[in-house]
Amino acid sequence: MIRKLLVANRGEIARRVFATCRALGVATVAVHSDADADAPYVAEADEAVRLPGNTPVETYLRVDLILDAARRTGADAVHPGYGFLAEHAGFAAAVTDAGLTWVGPPAWAIAAMGDKIAAKELLAGAGVPMLPTWTDGDAVTDFPVLVKASAGGGGRGMRIVRDPDDLPTAVDSARREAAAAFGDGTVFVERYVERGRHVEVQIFGDTHGTVVALGERDCSIQRRHQKIVEEAPAVLPDGVRERLHAAAVAAGRAVEYVGAGTVEFLLAPTGEFFFLEMNTRLQVEHPVTEAVTGLDLVRLQLLVAEGGALPVPATPPADGHAIEVRLCAEDPTQGFRPATGTLHRFAVPGVAGAFTPTRGLRLDSGVTTGSTVGVHYDSMLAKLVAWAPTRAEAARSLAGALARAELHGVATNRDLLVRVLRSAEFGAAQVDTGFLDAHPEVFAPLLPADLLPVAALAAALAGAAARRAAAPVLAGLPSGWRNVPAVPQVVRYATTTGDEIEVRYRLDRSGALAYWSTDPTGTDPTTADTPDAPPLVALVSAAPDRVLLDVAGVRRVLRVHRAGSAVFVDGPDGAAELTELPRFPLPRAALAVGSLLAPLPGTVTRVHVGAGQRVAAGELLLTLEAMKLEHPVLAPTDGVVADLPVPAGGQVETGAVLAVVNPEEAP
Repeated sequence: MIRKLLVANRGEIARRVFATCRALGVATVAVHSDADADAPYVAEADEAVRLPGNTPVETYLRVDLILDAARRTGADAVHPGYGFLAEHAGFAAAVTDAGLTWVGPPAWAIAAMGDKIAAKELLAGAGVPMLPTWTDGDAVTDFPVLVKASAGGGGRGMRIVRDPDDLPTAVDSARREAAAAFGDGTVFVERYVERGRHVEVQIFGDTHGTVVALGERDCSIQRRHQKIVEEAPAVLPDGVRERLHAAAVAAGRAVEYVGAGTVEFLLAPTGEFFFLEMNTRLQVEHPVTEAVTGLDLVRLQLLVAEGGALPVPATPPADGHAIEVRLCAEDPTQGFRPATGTLHRFAVPGVAGAFTPTRGLRLDSGVTTGSTVGVHYDSMLAKLVAWAPTRAEAARSLAGALARAELHGVATNRDLLVRVLRSAEFGAAQVDTGFLDAHPEVFAPLLPADLLPVAALAAALAGAAARRAAAPVLAGLPSGWRNVPAVPQVVRYATTTGDEIEVRYRLDRSGALAYWSTDPTGTDPTTADTPDAPPLVALVSAAPDRVLLDVAGVRRVLRVHRAGSAVFVDGPDGAAELTELPRFPLPRAALAVGSLLAPLPGTVTRVHVGAGQRVAAGELLLTLEAMKLEHPVLAPTDGVVADLPVPAGGQVETGAVLAVVNPEEAP
């Protein structure tokens, strides 16, 4: 029996494993980098061991440090979570060689499936259908194709190529990203299926020769080849489910599989399906399978690792429907650029449970209010899962909870996820891996542009109420009241897009009237700045954290949260993040025209041009690596490169000048 378990991972997966361990009476050990010292998962473990440093290579990927942590704490078992070490055959072997229980498949199965090229050859012999595959880019004759990393997954090292001339560049870029993420730059090329669906089967095996399928999941909605919406069961044509399960079980038996694994397939519009890869670990999206089967998959992992027999002899029927979304710190409108910062508030309403099988809403989160989101690790903050009797109910429940969530301080993909879940195409199960490219409308913010001034007005009124509440004298005087009614109160805000909103409001003796303006000059006739003009908005009540407004006869409650100069407004139509601007701003140093600034902290991995070189708009200037992904920096216009202040290998902070392109010298 496992007595004390060390989890060789971080964030929400560590919290997930700890939750089952607490229920089973198993003691827990966490390992953490310096950046994660105050992370929630560290606090929840019975013991924790520091791994000096911050980057994954110097901390979480150090097999020697993790085994030493197990020795120092007396742990008798290791769970790798998911990620690189979960599919590292050498790590699995090292754990068992150290006399510890490895919670995962045997090293030989990991090795067999870890090399995706060899895995295709092995499973093709077991009758699993395959796509045409090339290991030599010069031999590719059928386009479009997908370049993929042979080691690892998660969308890293993947590139779609439609033009043969682009293949060499795509292969080089994929190799660099794969090497940085997995320590192995080997890539291969396979045929790309247009409008394909990503459907995977959860399998489980034990040491007694049993391999079963626990249902399937549709993970087709992806960005950067990484899943962001997953559901179980998948909506499939007649007869496909049984064949998928049979192929997945055949793959598991071909490698005498033990533990939790996922066999991933690409489902073509014709109903044909093809093997993609086998992940020899628990998947990020496992909660949807838990929701519809009622099984705790981590409990099954521990049971199998202890030598027990699976209590599930055959595929269980799905009960209801479950949908999961990955809430990530990133800006979808900027190419899913990762975001960093402090989560001033992280609250999701209506959550029924966390980290173990739950009916209703389940939240598996790696962060809490006050957490810092840095650049060293993946951008996923949490997974929100909804279970309901039907697919439509699950989608509606999940979208509603997301829309009402208070996510303050870091940009997220929340609005995009809500729009996807509420789209007619998703409702009709008309999804494929190109869904986001085909539906640009889901990138629009939830809050309509014409209601942004209302949010700014609420921010201003809440700020006035807060100042009045803190006033040492005359606290009963209506906030914003003036003896000169012709002069309004004025507050200016910056939006996340860099625009400015100027709010003007005037309250009468009862504190009843409020106005807004987006025109700093005051010449816009809609600003209602004359005493006789009707109010655009009537103020019903205002408190420091809650404002009730009457907008054209409709009352709207807006929740307001201030963190320094940042103001977060959540309402029935969406959320807004505003920065209150000083009334008398200090002068700032001017940047050179054409300066390109770092959007987030990172490392310049490659510089593709030289100073004095002529470039065209959209040309690649340099590559910035952050949060395990490459981010291209492109020329904004035709011009001449005037300066490249950061060399390859240089570290930069947000706002640092990466390059200067002088447009005046363009031919």
